[in-house]
Amino acid sequence: MPQQRSTAAEPRRRDPAATQKKLLVAARREFAQSGLAGARVDEIAARAGVNKQLVYHYFGDKDALYLAVLEWVYEEIRAKERELNLAGLPPDKAIKKLIEASFDHLAAHPDFIVLLNDENRSGARHVRGSRKLAAMHSPLVDMVSKILAEGIKAGTFRKGINPVHLYISIAGLSYFFFSNTPTLSAIFGKDLSSAAAKRARRKHVVDLVMQALRP
Repeated sequence: MPQQRSTAAEPRRRDPAATQKKLLVAARREFAQSGLAGARVDEIAARAGVNKQLVYHYFGDKDALYLAVLEWVYEEIRAKERELNLAGLPPDKAIKKLIEASFDHLAAHPDFIVLLNDENRSGARHVRGSRKLAAMHSPLVDMVSKILAEGIKAGTFRKGINPVHLYISIAGLSYFFFSNTPTLSAIFGKDLSSAAAKRARRKHVVDLVMQALRP
C-alpha cells in the first residue's frame, strides 16, 4: 500500500497578498506609534512576522511603505463615504449623513489623525507624489457639488457654498476635536474623551454645519 505524502513537512507556499497585508498592518502601527522618522524596518518586519528583506521586495523602501499606509488610510475613509450611498438621499439628509460618518470615522481610527499629523509636519511630501490620492478625492468633490446643487434647487441650501471648503469644514470640526482632546480636556477641566462628550460634540458639529447651509 503506497504511503501518503506528509503535508506537514512541505514548505508553505508564499502568499504575496497576505504578506503585503501583514506588512501594511504592522507598518501602520509602527508609523502611528513612532512616526516616519522613528519607525524601524526591523520592527515592522518583526511585527509582521516576516523577513526584513520582504519589506524592500514588496515596497522598495521605508518611504514607499509609508506612502502605501497613507493611501490605505485615505482609501478607508473614501470607501466608507461611498458606502453611504448619498446620491439617493435628499440633500439635507445626505450632508448630515456625511458629517456623522466623518466624525465617527475619526472616533474609530485615532491612528488616522496621528499619521496625518506626521505627514503634515513633513510638508505632505508623500501625499503630493501620490496619483492614487488625487484620484480618490476628485469623485468626492463632485459628489458634494451635486448634493449642494440639488439642495439649492430644492430651496434647502443657500447659494455660494464652495464644496471643497465645505468638506474641509466638516473634516476640520471633527479633526481638531480628536487631535486636541488631551489639551482641550486639560484647558476646560472636562474629560472630552468620554462617550458623553463625543456624543455632544458630534451633535454640535452636525447642527453647526447644517445651520450654515440654510438659506
